[in-house]
Amino acid sequence: MKLALKELRRRPGRFATATIILTLIAILLMFLGGLLDGLIATSTGAIRAQNAQAIVYSGTAQASFVRSRIEPELRAQVEAVEGVTEVGGIGNVQLGARVPGNGPRDLASVALFGYELAPDGVPDAPPFGQAWADETIKASGVEEGMVIELGPARTPIEIVGFVKDTNFNGQSSLWASPDTWRDVLSANRPDAQVGADVFQALVVRGDGTDLPGAIDAATAGATDSYTVAGAVAAIPGVTEQQNTFNQIIGVTLAIALVVIGLFFALLTVERTSLYGVLKALGAKSSTIFAGLVAQAVVVTAIAALIAGALVAVLDLLIPPGSIPLLVTPARIVSSVVLLLVAAVLGCSFSLRRVLRIDPASAIGTTS
Repeated sequence: MKLALKELRRRPGRFATATIILTLIAILLMFLGGLLDGLIATSTGAIRAQNAQAIVYSGTAQASFVRSRIEPELRAQVEAVEGVTEVGGIGNVQLGARVPGNGPRDLASVALFGYELAPDGVPDAPPFGQAWADETIKASGVEEGMVIELGPARTPIEIVGFVKDTNFNGQSSLWASPDTWRDVLSANRPDAQVGADVFQALVVRGDGTDLPGAIDAATAGATDSYTVAGAVAAIPGVTEQQNTFNQIIGVTLAIALVVIGLFFALLTVERTSLYGVLKALGAKSSTIFAGLVAQAVVVTAIAALIAGALVAVLDLLIPPGSIPLLVTPARIVSSVVLLLVAAVLGCSFSLRRVLRIDPASAIGTTS
């Protein structure tokens, strides 16, 4: 192994091609992971921010705000469930917003929420006609104190401040009072307007090992309740996005494995006579193979570190709100670990060739 590491120091050019290719693969892997994390974050932030033990939709809504309606009678049943301590209504409408100074067709996509119980990081609901905005809307030119116009009815909403990580379905969220939400919904989606005490869903706080199950049992299936994690997973399209990107990431790792395998297989062929000499001097096949693995791990680690630094810089250069890229230390570390595993597995293709090297025949080929 010492000999293998010494070769890395003295002949780095031999490994330059593999390092460059692996760096590009690592950049792609980390970028895809960051893009996946960003897409999921911008799709689920509004639900993840809920400080609750259960999110309750109507029974046939399939975890969709648009299809869900919670009437006062049904809400009373939920409030009566043992273990429930607080219940707050929540509603949502997704619209385009006209921003002062932007072109008439340059609309910002927003999801306006009307809420009774404030999510984590969001203050209590502001007065009628005002809203807190997720900071990603700044990319559209929105500033604190600005009045934007929502939907075809151009309903005015004043932005009183900013919150973060509360987006929904890839749209910048606005957080307003229930009356503001109902007013915007009625003006821009008359077919979807609701009564004064009607919400699309309920945010439930309380205790108990299975509060969602207890709520659905108490309402005889008139509700469809989830934990916050379950509600996040149930958002339409989230699971499909995760599966698609994970498959692409898997293919990228497979490519990395093949690149490493081919490179070190060729290197083993070139070194056949050298390995024969080492075996003749008493070196074990396991020692020679450990040297190959050490070289693969070092080359891959260098490539991964370079890629991690480049992706982090890229994340800083991309304007917020333009591309849903979220680069986190956890994603970088997991990508590095996966690449190192691929390096070890790739080297295993050379193990059989190393084991079959015969010192006499290998030395004889050089004479």
